[in-house]
This record gives sequence, C-alpha cells and structure tokens, in this order.
Amino acid sequence: MSFPSPQPGAERLLSELDHRRLSLLVGALPTAHKPLQDLLDTAELLPSPQLPADVVSMNSEVEVLGPQRGQRQRLTLCYPADARPEQGRISVLSPVGLSLLGRTVGEQVSWQAGHGAVGSLCIQALPYQPEASGDFSR
Repeated sequence: MSFPSPQPGAERLLSELDHRRLSLLVGALPTAHKPLQDLLDTAELLPSPQLPADVVSMNSEVEVLGPQRGQRQRLTLCYPADARPEQGRISVLSPVGLSLLGRTVGEQVSWQAGHGAVGSLCIQALPYQPEASGDFSR
C-alpha cells in the first residue's frame, strides 16, 4: 500500500485560536517542547472562520489509514489533559498528534516512533472539525 507524499515545503495552517491556546500550553510546560514550538513559529495563521474544512485543528475527529494493515482508525486530536489513547483521543504533544495538526485530508503524515522507527498514517477524512461546525470555542 502506498500513500501520497506530502508536498515539499507544505505549510501547516492553524487557527489563530489554536495558535494562542497552544502557545499558552507550551509556556506552561515544565520543559520546552521544541517540535510544537517550531510548528507554532512557522505555521500560517488564519482566523477560525476562515480555516478550510479539510485542515486538522484542535479537537478535530480524523479518520486515518495505517500502511501496515490498511486499517482505518478514528482519532481525536486533543489537549494533554483530555488525552485517552485507548479511546482514540490523542494528545497534541504526542508524535502522532503533532504530526496531524495543521495537515489536510489526503496527506500522509509521519513521525519518529521509538528506537528510530518511523510511523505513518494517511489522513482519509475529517468527520468533525470545530471550525467547520461553527464551534469557535473548543
């Protein structure tokens, strides 16, 4: 099974609200979270109502496809306090969560898993995105 490659230099889009909340989260962490800070420093920001409906934002429900068995999974990207991996609620601070944030439907995402392994998923659908649903408070 092969996935489309992300476009080189593809920027990640974030809502201004997600950016503000994630910046506060990074500032409250006991140690720096360089990967999230790097994303916050380089992301393209849009007002929440202008975020395209196919972009993964905080609290989005994402259908992904894994390359190994071709299994579809439904994940929800959430803040660390709400993470419940066994229920598919993935923290934005996790490698998987960070790889999804700001990406679009159809993109393949990858991350460093433990011991040098690389994990990857393809974003298949976005059944729920707060901004597309008019929910600018989540």
